[in-house]
Amino acid sequence: MAEKLVAVKGMNDILPAESAHWEWLESELRDLMATYAYRNVRTPIVEPTGLFVRGLGEVTDIVEKEMYSFEDRLNGEALTLRPEATAGVVRAVVEHNLLYDGPRRLYYMGPMFRHERPQRGRYRQFHQVGAEALGFAGPDVDAELIFMACDLWAKLGLTQVRLEINSLGQPDERLAHREALISYLSAQESLLDEEAKRRLHSNPLRILDTKNPAMQGLVNDAPKLMDYLGEASLAHFNGLRAILDDAQVPYHINPRLVRGMDYYNLSVFEFVTEELGSQGTICAGGRYDGLIAQIGGKPAPAVGWALGVERILELLKSQSLLPAAPVPDVYVVVPSADHAMVAAQVCRALRTAGAQVHMHAGTADGQGSMKSQFKRADGSGATWAVILGGDELAAGAVSVKHLRGGADAQGTVSLGDLAAWWAGQAA
Repeated sequence: MAEKLVAVKGMNDILPAESAHWEWLESELRDLMATYAYRNVRTPIVEPTGLFVRGLGEVTDIVEKEMYSFEDRLNGEALTLRPEATAGVVRAVVEHNLLYDGPRRLYYMGPMFRHERPQRGRYRQFHQVGAEALGFAGPDVDAELIFMACDLWAKLGLTQVRLEINSLGQPDERLAHREALISYLSAQESLLDEEAKRRLHSNPLRILDTKNPAMQGLVNDAPKLMDYLGEASLAHFNGLRAILDDAQVPYHINPRLVRGMDYYNLSVFEFVTEELGSQGTICAGGRYDGLIAQIGGKPAPAVGWALGVERILELLKSQSLLPAAPVPDVYVVVPSADHAMVAAQVCRALRTAGAQVHMHAGTADGQGSMKSQFKRADGSGATWAVILGGDELAAGAVSVKHLRGGADAQGTVSLGDLAAWWAGQAA
């Protein structure tokens, strides 16, 4: 017997009972995006490595440690499995000149890849849904994206989710803050852990996001970026706050909220929960006004967010909000293989009428007894069994039986009236 192969660690199979929840959530998200007039875009899962180095920043954790990168054996091109989708969406917008006739509202769904230690809520292949609004400069669209996420939580029934916001200002403001931050941290370098020392001169802003309990006092007293924002940046942030306040959307200003990619500026935000442990961020985003020009397009503002599908499903599970698994409407009991043709006719008639039909089919062990078929019918969760009995078929009819103890639990229906019969049950 050949050796059994298994999936790569951190890249998980999604089996039917679980994938039904994925399909349901994806359907809810598609409906939400349509409500806000966001249109779907699908980009490759493999992109040029330079796209992420240029867009995300060379000294980010993603680029330094987490990307799955390889050399194309045919032409030597440096390629990477996408670790996030915003850079690819912007690349597609620039490549196909999608902003030629005005701004765009887009959304995506799909797998991302990062080489990191798998744990609850963090996998090597994970899935995101994201919304991107390109060509819009005002805080009104920042707020629109936040409203969209809030509507999703309400739609799904999720509670215990809080919104945190901050402003990263503009590059020159961040530079002034960066110099003050380096000066402050350098004066207390003995208190920094090894990761913070490594980031001190390359990406000091990320030190503020440390989870090390021993450094919390140090970062709490660090210079605040908000104190270095100019008039325009403050006006944008206050504009966002005013819209959220007017809509009575609660939020917390978190001056340590910095995000993990270099392309962010001005508004950044996260939706977080305490119910998922260390992986409590379920949706995050912000404004990235410089990325389009950085990737080679004509300068244009942009803002967006992404949510983690696995984390949303985990949170829904923890709050007992996942829907019941789908079940067929009808289970067709087929006494023998001799009934194959009429079984196909019955199933097609019911499916054409809109029923979800499970037809019993033989296995290597045979067709199975009527008793075993009824047991399978009951176990399938179907509401009705349609039985191809010999006497009924001879009269051009089938037997029908309500498996859940409903009214009119048993009877016969002529073959020609199956569609009408089902329409009556479904009404």
